[in-house]
Amino acid sequence: MAEVRCILDAKATLGECPVWSAEEQALYWVDIMAPALNRLDPATGATRSWPLPDTIGSFGLRERGGAVVALRNGLHLFDFDTGRLTFLTHPGSDKPGNRFNDGKVSPDGRFWAGTMDEESLSRPSAALYRLDPDGSCRRMIDGLIVSNGLAWSANGRTMFHSDSKGQRICAYDYDPETGDIANRRIVAQPSEEIGRPDGAATDMEGCYWSAGISAGVLNRWTPDGKLDRQIPLPCVAPTMPCFGGPDMRTVFVTSLRHHASDQKLAAKPLSGGIFAVEVEVPGVPVAKFKG
Repeated sequence: MAEVRCILDAKATLGECPVWSAEEQALYWVDIMAPALNRLDPATGATRSWPLPDTIGSFGLRERGGAVVALRNGLHLFDFDTGRLTFLTHPGSDKPGNRFNDGKVSPDGRFWAGTMDEESLSRPSAALYRLDPDGSCRRMIDGLIVSNGLAWSANGRTMFHSDSKGQRICAYDYDPETGDIANRRIVAQPSEEIGRPDGAATDMEGCYWSAGISAGVLNRWTPDGKLDRQIPLPCVAPTMPCFGGPDMRTVFVTSLRHHASDQKLAAKPLSGGIFAVEVEVPGVPVAKFKG
């Protein structure tokens, strides 16, 4: 059985969006409800935090330095040195009951971010947006409840995406030249017991690692939709994995304490922490935003 280590007992209300910086050998992540963007050096345990003025759903690192962030009030550029935010756009501003959720930079340097129905977790009012390096923003998928699980195959030609409340993991053909998606197909429809799909990452064999938030597990799905591996985690609800480490064979997983009962937290007190597990197959690196 895989050894799972807690590398940071963060006690995050809603830890999410781990992003590995290979240059720094550091892990960036967010606490959605705190809200803050955080940095962890796994080798030393050193941490740093940048408080933010509004709920943060996700972010991506930029080629020029800093980050692109998806806040409740829209998409912004963020400067780590000054803490300054530069507003870009607010797609979906006509849906005040929604907020930004999962997001990730595609292999071609675009930033994708989806929204979720925060009020009832049942209305198909959310969408997935694509922010291009020139600052233009386009709605790519409609009719979602909780947009989640973005990840790309190693060759950049397949995009994975899930709707957590729709409980389905989908794959699309991806065109790196245009950023267009096509040929949607359902990869898996996990039950609550197997693990409702939350954030995700991909490995070099084309498999999709999904945080099974409802079952406290990390699931590895093959491209043809078979559950290949399931790793129990010492937390109530894992939220998102990412690959990192010197050889890209460490899976880092964020988690939450949000809405967990006292009984569940007593049984799994490390909930809200960040975990690490070593695996055999290296992960696909995540690109940086070119804007």
